[in-house]
Parts: sequence; C-alpha cells; structure tokens
Amino acid sequence: MKIIIPEKPRENLDQILLNTDPKIASVLDKSLNNYDLNINEIKKLFETQNLNALIATADELRFRQTGNIVTYVVTRNINFTNVCIKRCGFCAFSREYKESEGYFIPISEIVTRAKEAQKLGATEICIQAGLAPKMKGNLYNEICLAVKKALPKLHIHAFSPEEVLYGSLRSKQNIYDYLSGLKDSGVDSLPGTSAEILVQKIRDKISPGRISVEKWKQVITTAHKLKIPTTSTIMFGHIESSLDRAIHLNLIKNIQIKTNGFTEFVPLNFIRSEAPMFTKKIIKMIPRSNKTDSIKMHSISRIVLGKYIPNLQVSWVKEGFEFAQTLLKCGVNDLGGTLINESISTSAGSKYGQLASPKILKKLARNSGKIPAERYTTYKLKKIFKDPEKDTLHPLDNLTNSTQKQLGSYFEMIKSSKFKYEFNVNKNVS
Repeated sequence: MKIIIPEKPRENLDQILLNTDPKIASVLDKSLNNYDLNINEIKKLFETQNLNALIATADELRFRQTGNIVTYVVTRNINFTNVCIKRCGFCAFSREYKESEGYFIPISEIVTRAKEAQKLGATEICIQAGLAPKMKGNLYNEICLAVKKALPKLHIHAFSPEEVLYGSLRSKQNIYDYLSGLKDSGVDSLPGTSAEILVQKIRDKISPGRISVEKWKQVITTAHKLKIPTTSTIMFGHIESSLDRAIHLNLIKNIQIKTNGFTEFVPLNFIRSEAPMFTKKIIKMIPRSNKTDSIKMHSISRIVLGKYIPNLQVSWVKEGFEFAQTLLKCGVNDLGGTLINESISTSAGSKYGQLASPKILKKLARNSGKIPAERYTTYKLKKIFKDPEKDTLHPLDNLTNSTQKQLGSYFEMIKSSKFKYEFNVNKNVS
C-alpha cells in the first residue's frame, strides 16, 4: 500500500476521509472535532488498514496543536548501574550482581559526567538504572544533592516509577514522603518509563514482579500532585493486542485529564534481538513490529492524546534517523534528546548509536519541512532555528574522536575494570 503523506496540513485530508471506511472516517472526524475517543474506537483505529487516513488526521492535529516546530533537548543519559534484582523478560540491560558485566558508577563519577554534559551544552541529565540489591534508601537523594551542589542549574530528569517505588521501600517511607524528599534533593522531573503496557495481565507475563499498574499510577499521580512533571510512554510490539494498546492510551489520557502533569508521550518500539523473552523463547510473541505498525502507533497516539498531551516524541534510538524523519509527518513534533550515552536500547540490540548531535536532529526536522528548535525538559523553547544559514555549531556537533572516547560507551562500560560492581557498590548498600 502506498503511503500518502500530505506536505501541508489539511492537504488532501477531506478527500482521503471520503475514500476511507465510513466507520473509521467517523472516528477520525470525531477526533478532528475535538471529541475524545473511547476504548473501542481506539481499538478500531489500531485494527484498520486505512493508514493514509490515520497519517493525514494525525498530521492535521499535530499542526493545530504544536504548529510546524520540531523540538529536541540536549541531554546526557547516566545509567549508573546495570545490576538489578528484577528479571524482566524484555530487558537486556540488567545483570545479576555476580555477573562479570555488572557495573556501578560511584556518585563522584556521576557528578563528573554531569559536569561534562553541561560543558557540552546539555540542559538536562537523565538518570536511570537497575535496582541494585540492598541499595541504600537515600542513594537517589545523595546523587541528586551532589549533582545540584555542583551544577545547580542543570535539570535532573531521574528515576522511573519502578525506581521510586524501590527507593521508598528501601527507605521505609510512603511514596508521597519519598517523592517529597527527592524533590527537596533536586529531582526536577521523572521519566514515565516502566509503563510498558499498563494492563496487568500483560505485565504478569513479560515482567512478573515488576511494578503493578496501580502502583505505577500511584507514583505518577503523586508526582503530579507534588508538581513534579513526568513523561509518559508505551512499549509496543511484543505480546500486546490492539485492545491492550487502546486501554493503555485511554489510561494515560484519563490521568492527564485529572493531573495535567505529563509533558510528553513517547511510543517505544520493542527491541527484541537481545531481549531474554525473545532469545530464550520464554513467551509466544506477536510478529516483529514493522514500519506500518510504528506509523499506526505514533499516528493514533496523536489522535487520542494530542488534545491533552500536545508533545509526541519519536525515539530515534528505536526507529533510526531515517524513519524518525518519516514519523515527523505522522503526528510527531519532538525528536527527544541527544542522549550522549544511551545504554538501555543499545544493550537490547539497537543499531542506531548512543548519541545524536543537534546538527543531525535539526537536519531531520528541516528535511520533513519543519522548523527545528532546542527546548528545555518541560518544553519551554530555548532557541528556534528558522534560518539554516545562521546556524552555529553546537559543542556536540564537532566532537573529536578523543572526546567521544572520553565520553565512553555502553560496551566499554560493561568490560571496564574501573566500574566493576563488586568494587564500587559497598558504599551504596545498607
């Protein structure tokens, strides 16, 4: 099927809808007229073959809700340990504490990496990690306090709901008090990861023992109550059904209606090549997500959520640069972050690298007919780049081989003797 992607908002949309299954056209028209879709209607969209209609509708809504600006944030990922007490079937990142590839970065090194990031123009660091056995209950607080002391203006985007729950248990505090403490220590926002699919029967299969749907909702809504913004995500392309996807999107929408605390929504295409539940054939999986499926996921996310969460992000780590550019015409208005040291997708088999320079991200936006802009974590714009002839090189655009080597990589980390888990963990466990 040829995909028709309109070059301008609304171009060909009316004609496309006239040539669409009337039942699907009716659902899309409902969204275009600012009405919410129910779970059954969302499910129908995931099951339709009318891809052109989904794309055209999503692009129209994107234009209405965010205009023609495509954003990105300059950020560094600091995944300070890959040792984890959980054994999630989809995760290729985690290691047991006795494994040779287990690592643990001490707080002093986290601060060093944060300083490097700020020197390279980052406005944010993203801190997430495995759940280290017997972790000190105040470890996350200590990390944030140390970073904020050294770099008070750097935004700390840190600790998924799974990590918040673990920290609260290790510190013997309720979630509200623990999150209040994290905020006081310097946490500025939370990643809305560990969501996967917010349907408990699916979670029980792909990650038994992982944070429950109800606990995930509790952490997120408590964070919003405390005025800590969060992102929101979905992991698709493993064992979930169209109904599961619809339930997930509807739940995210309902939380946002009540709290208005989500800054963005990010579809995350499941990378299966190194994931245990794929390599070990633990679970019967649906066919590998293809480009059509990814177009559907991003387009429908805009159609369902854009009214309440206007920022829809594509993960270039999951989708690659070329296809990320295509998805900018399927409802997406954000290219995520530069990342600098992306580790989690890389460990799962992603082949798209651990760093995207601003120059690359600006090029992707412009090639899709959009205007690139650097943003802060909360989507306040830092700079709009309307004229490519006036662009100046960003520090990340001209990294030398020696600087890139200094920044390190995931594969170097797991082989390094310097950060071996057994040598660095003692000060951070109780």
